[in-house]
Amino acid sequence: MISINNVNVSFGGFTLLNDINFHITDNDRIGLVGKNGAGKSTLLKLILGLNSPTSGKIMVPPGLTLGYLPQQMEHAKDKSVIDEALTAFNELFELHARIEKINGELAERTDYDSPQYNNLIVKLNEYNDRVAILEAEPVRSQAEKVLTGLGFKRNELERSTATFSQGWNMRIELAKVLLRKPDVLLLDEPTNHLDIESIEWFEDYLKSFPGAIVLISHDRKFLDNITKRTVEIMLGKIYDYKVPYSKYKELRAERMQQQLAAYENQQRMIEKTEEFIERFRYKATKSNQVQSRIKQLDKLERIEVDIEDKSALSVKFPPAPRSGQIVFSAKDATIGYGTKVIIDGVNISIERGEKIAFVGRNGEGKTTLMRIITKELFPIDGEAGLGYNVDMGYFAQNQEDVLDKNDTVFDTLDKIAVGDIRTKLRDILGAFLFRGEDIDKKVAVLSGGERARLAMAKLMLKPHNLLALDEPTNHMDLISKDILKQALKAYDGTLVIVSHDRDFLDGLVDKIYEFKDGKVKEHLGGVQDFLARKRLENLNELERKAPAASGNPAVAAEKPAGKQENKAQAQLTYQQMKEIEREKSRLKKKIEQCEKRIEELEGIIAALEKELCNVTAPDKILELTAKYDTAKRELDEKMDEWAKLSE
Repeated sequence: MISINNVNVSFGGFTLLNDINFHITDNDRIGLVGKNGAGKSTLLKLILGLNSPTSGKIMVPPGLTLGYLPQQMEHAKDKSVIDEALTAFNELFELHARIEKINGELAERTDYDSPQYNNLIVKLNEYNDRVAILEAEPVRSQAEKVLTGLGFKRNELERSTATFSQGWNMRIELAKVLLRKPDVLLLDEPTNHLDIESIEWFEDYLKSFPGAIVLISHDRKFLDNITKRTVEIMLGKIYDYKVPYSKYKELRAERMQQQLAAYENQQRMIEKTEEFIERFRYKATKSNQVQSRIKQLDKLERIEVDIEDKSALSVKFPPAPRSGQIVFSAKDATIGYGTKVIIDGVNISIERGEKIAFVGRNGEGKTTLMRIITKELFPIDGEAGLGYNVDMGYFAQNQEDVLDKNDTVFDTLDKIAVGDIRTKLRDILGAFLFRGEDIDKKVAVLSGGERARLAMAKLMLKPHNLLALDEPTNHMDLISKDILKQALKAYDGTLVIVSHDRDFLDGLVDKIYEFKDGKVKEHLGGVQDFLARKRLENLNELERKAPAASGNPAVAAEKPAGKQENKAQAQLTYQQMKEIEREKSRLKKKIEQCEKRIEELEGIIAALEKELCNVTAPDKILELTAKYDTAKRELDEKMDEWAKLSE
């Protein structure tokens, strides 16, 4: 469908993309991953035609519709939420006008057998087909469904877009992209401004989307749930695997090990062959054998080891000074701005060493309570405050408001560093990937991920026993997030974090406070436990509504609620189990056959590697290396097949 052929992108003597080749086919689900600055967003802009490659071609079929959500964009300020979303149907309104015009022409023409008349009929059919897709249900109903799925309440749909934050306006733009129903979705970090429940709705939407998707995201779980193919950009080259991100990482690690073993074996063989050639080059009796070895080396397909970008965030937080047992507490607190109440009746207690997450819909008060913790705000009523000897480090969600754009990267730390730590500023910045000339960059030119890393570096200048982090992983690449997560797990102080990143929170926090409908509810356990309970609550709510929606309401009301719920649960479980059993019987045999062959191939490869280590005869090394390469290629194919069957 879309073909990227020999594409190069260079500027200022630096090559960003080097001879890139891959294709996007119908119904592809591609996760485009790589470090910040690797060229992911650039590649999307090349596909859209917003940028041009230095060389190479990108071929997009005429008539193919592309839906694009960039990281940053301008937002409308003069319409209501629903009216702005309805602008997504401008194509539909234009199609109706074209259909009306063609119908008028056809009514006046009598040249029924002419090519011109036939062309009008073809166009009319194309337009009607497109209208049928866009108008599957009333446009306002479609817009309301998508907007509420993305987190808007129905009573907010008539509000002006100017009264919403940038994050909420990004949701409107995302809704417009989805409502246009393009053939291909190109999404650049679409979950950055979504809360957990909106992300789960968005996942369900994308799973049923009929077209192709190319997705840039730093949310591993989102990538795993949506994508079936991973294209990683690393040091200007791409690595293409037909599996989701986590399986790709496993297969890539295995591939690197196999590649390295094969490379080392081949190098030993080449070295021995070259020794033979040099030793007998000038002996007439060995001339035929020497020429044979030279031809073998010329024809040999040299194994190359992929170069990995091993630069990564290296973070270790200073040991936390000891605080009192209660780090923060709120009693019957009413929290908001002025007379506007955001959350009421807040009763929470955060103890020393706990790792806690604030989750919930945007605008429900997570950041507001964080500002109470940081003493930027005070409760309207009730009590809230930090405990004894608490020293807090704060990471704000919007780094543009915290970092001085006129400072350089080095100045940002130098202005606040005191004592011996001043001699280690370059080491700290190096740990956060600011090296060489990077430390002289102005904050104003830094990317979102670079600003996040710089703000995190500030927290290391002083030991804190409480870290309050508001969306710290927005714009951070997957590698940086992984290493930051490990550093926070090893941190011995108290952690309070606002985040919508399920994978980042999983295994990091042990208590969750949910913000919903002006209240704060405590959930013990990790994020997976929390999400499981939420899904159960939502299911039970649907089951309670189902009996009243059909049949005799009076009879339904007389039945015990527990029995109604159990019946609905049983029906749902039966349908699910029936489908699961059908799927198992269809795939089980294929998976078993695939696993058996993988086991055989792994045994063959292990035996060949062992034999290669002990063989010295060049002819035998060549023979074994050829067998090794053949077995390795088949293993790669079988691993890909197994991964696809196991999805």
